[in-house]
Amino acid sequence: MAEAVWSTDTGEAVYRSRDPVRNLRLRVHLQRITSSNFLHYQPAAQMGKDLIDLATFRPPQAASGHRPDEEEEEEVIIGWQEKLFSQFEVDLYQNESACQSPLDHQYRQEILKLENSGGRKNRRIFTYTDSDRYTDLEEYCQKITTSASEVPSFLAERMANVRRRRQDRRGVEGSKLKSRIITWEPSEDFIRNNHAINTPLQTMYIMADLGPYGKLGYKVHEHVLCILKVDSNGVITVKPDFTGIKGPYRIETEGEKQEHTSAWKYTIDNVSSLAQPEEEEREQRVFKDLYGRHKEYLSSLVGTDFEMIAPGALRLFVNGEVVSAQGYEYDNLYVHFFVELPATNWSSPSFQQLSGVTQACATKSLGMDKVAYFSFPFTFEAFFLHEDESAESLPEWPVLYCKVLSLDFWQRYRVEGYGAVVLPATPGSHTLTVSTWRPMELGLVAELRRFFIGGSLELEDPSYVRIPGTFKGERLSRFGFRTETTGTVTFRLHCLQQSRAFMESNSLRKQMRSVLDRLEGFSQQSSTHNVLEAFRRARRRMQEARESLPQDLVSPTGTLT
Repeated sequence: MAEAVWSTDTGEAVYRSRDPVRNLRLRVHLQRITSSNFLHYQPAAQMGKDLIDLATFRPPQAASGHRPDEEEEEEVIIGWQEKLFSQFEVDLYQNESACQSPLDHQYRQEILKLENSGGRKNRRIFTYTDSDRYTDLEEYCQKITTSASEVPSFLAERMANVRRRRQDRRGVEGSKLKSRIITWEPSEDFIRNNHAINTPLQTMYIMADLGPYGKLGYKVHEHVLCILKVDSNGVITVKPDFTGIKGPYRIETEGEKQEHTSAWKYTIDNVSSLAQPEEEEREQRVFKDLYGRHKEYLSSLVGTDFEMIAPGALRLFVNGEVVSAQGYEYDNLYVHFFVELPATNWSSPSFQQLSGVTQACATKSLGMDKVAYFSFPFTFEAFFLHEDESAESLPEWPVLYCKVLSLDFWQRYRVEGYGAVVLPATPGSHTLTVSTWRPMELGLVAELRRFFIGGSLELEDPSYVRIPGTFKGERLSRFGFRTETTGTVTFRLHCLQQSRAFMESNSLRKQMRSVLDRLEGFSQQSSTHNVLEAFRRARRRMQEARESLPQDLVSPTGTLT
């Protein structure tokens, strides 16, 4: 005899629905497995092989007029959180002294109404709702893996003990909280005990009383058929999954006597009514109206008009950050920085602040260097208006100057270095490292004064780091100006550029593109000039060192004695 097809996959299935969960309907069919229905449920491939009609093996009717198989078969349609009472609950709540809570008294009134109206529609199948005091202990004893020697982890044990119910209770206004909302200094035990997800859920159990006929109402005979869990996001968890095209699930019970041992099969089907076309159309209109209102709200925050600049102009917007400074001699550093706009074709709003000072920051050791992390943000915007159309004119780009200072114990400051860098001519994110130097005085007295009482040589015009804006001559001489290389300052810049020319396809766009190309070329030219200038300084120092050496060491004709 071929075996019947049973469904052994009792794992949970997860669904997501936008419909209200109150529309959920399940059909549960429960039946005792006897010889007749066991043979009747055969695979389709076995049919048609000269089998005898099983109708001839049906047992005779009982004296009461009902066949025994009808007494052992039941089908019920259950809604979400619909309460179906068991025989145990009916017997319990008929006694008023057993009612302790308001919910118990409510159940007693409902049971009395059912008795007066003709009795319950269910016999073996019943439910435990989210309000009932019931917990399936087998659910919390399940293994996480398939290993026979599995040892549950700490997190698995904590999650097994979580009672996940929806918390609708709110404290009375004006009452004090019994626990702190924020724990500023959590201990290791506190972290371990609270490292568990506690998602609010509504739970419903579909149960069955599988006791022998005539002996219903005992807790030991209660078995879980299905567990339903729903959260506020519309996620529905069903365990086991809906039967569908699979075979029925099977439950075997054991009793003290042979006649009390039996097997049962049951199916779970989703029989929720489909939404009518009118309801779906109404729901789509509601969602469309909701999304439209949300779009209008966002538009009101942004504004209806997009801010445009004048034709032929370029808007430069920079979100910057003074990241860090490293390689300096003293501690407690701060940076004074400012942006210099070229005198021609560049402007900024009157309210715009083009300078700033960071907070004083202590350094920390990072390898061989001491680093001060500022993370100081700043922002500014400027406008470039191209008026001179001659190709010979070379536009300039804004320059960022910085001055690094340090504070001593008496709040006296020392200049640690000056630096400058041309702002990037291309939009996007850029990280710039600016090398700095400071004016240097010869002699031990100057260094002692700098160490003990602070103060040192300072530039009267910080733009002297490059070519000062006030310089009008042809040649700028720094002969005799002594400097000392100090540390570096790191900037992070996020540059945005806005121009109508980016949306034009005529000569205006080509004109602005040529201007931007020349601006980028100016930036590259400035970088090349800085490299060549550093190379000349290094070469000059090497020549001075060579001249200071004795001639017999420098001359190739010298001999060793």
